[in-house]
Amino acid sequence: MKVVRLDNAARPPVFVEDTYPVPQPGKGELLVRVFAAGLMPTELSWYPTFHTKTGEPRIGAVPGHEFSGVMAGVGDDAGPFQIGQEVFGMNDWFSHGAMAEYCIAPLDAVAVKPRSLAHSEAASVPISALTAWQALIDHARIQPGESVLIHGGAGAVGIFAIQLARLHGANVTTTVSARDSDFVSSLGAAQVIDYRTSRFEELVTGMDVVFDTVGGDTLERSWGVLKPGGRLVTVASAAEGSAAPRIQKAFFIVQPNAKQLNDVATLLVDRKVRTIVDTVLSLSQAPDAYAGKTPKRSRGKMVVAVVDSSSSY
Repeated sequence: MKVVRLDNAARPPVFVEDTYPVPQPGKGELLVRVFAAGLMPTELSWYPTFHTKTGEPRIGAVPGHEFSGVMAGVGDDAGPFQIGQEVFGMNDWFSHGAMAEYCIAPLDAVAVKPRSLAHSEAASVPISALTAWQALIDHARIQPGESVLIHGGAGAVGIFAIQLARLHGANVTTTVSARDSDFVSSLGAAQVIDYRTSRFEELVTGMDVVFDTVGGDTLERSWGVLKPGGRLVTVASAAEGSAAPRIQKAFFIVQPNAKQLNDVATLLVDRKVRTIVDTVLSLSQAPDAYAGKTPKRSRGKMVVAVVDSSSSY
């Protein structure tokens, strides 16, 4: 099968095209024929890209840990899925991802794909939607009527965060560039701050929750806008290795959750939330995108069309 994999010999490391054997599902695992996969250029900076769970060097990693496709194989004790059924979901961070014609995923990370979504749309959902869900609902535990500041509201995660916060009755403020102001307002943001011309801490205070997807100086300045007892959650990768106790407490990495993904699918079908695809690339274009040579065109997430969705199963 065709894959995009890590070239460990290159300096700096890059992803390249190659071929791998089709993997076989083990106990509790599913084999998915990948039609589309979400792409995040930051993956070259992630620890699991270069290491196994036990810390050894990881060679030839296949990136892309969210996908949409069809069931191609089922391992023992792998649940009710049927061959040919359309699904979407996530891979384990330390396992080969979905920049390949086939991938393996654990049963608890996969859900039935909403029929109303194309594969390219469905592939943009799992990591972004679950990150927003787990940040706001599981970690911040937002309540109706609370004030929530979301940094990076026009990004792949921010788009879902605004919509989910509004669905839970929160009053949403977000930081974006001026060109995205009307867009995030249409998602449900009540107050929009242009981060290029204004300092958010001069415009908002007493926030119940801050959800940070940016990190760095934005994260540091966010502590001051929280009310006493307010909660801050961050998914900025630079925060992962921080020695500061409050940042360690605020940081989390999204975890697969089939139940939550099914709940998100229902919201998508009912048109209570929507996903945004920035651009769709071919598998051969993925290495350049990971290398930062393919700039984003608008909003949302880059997606790789691994195969033509009109192809036979």
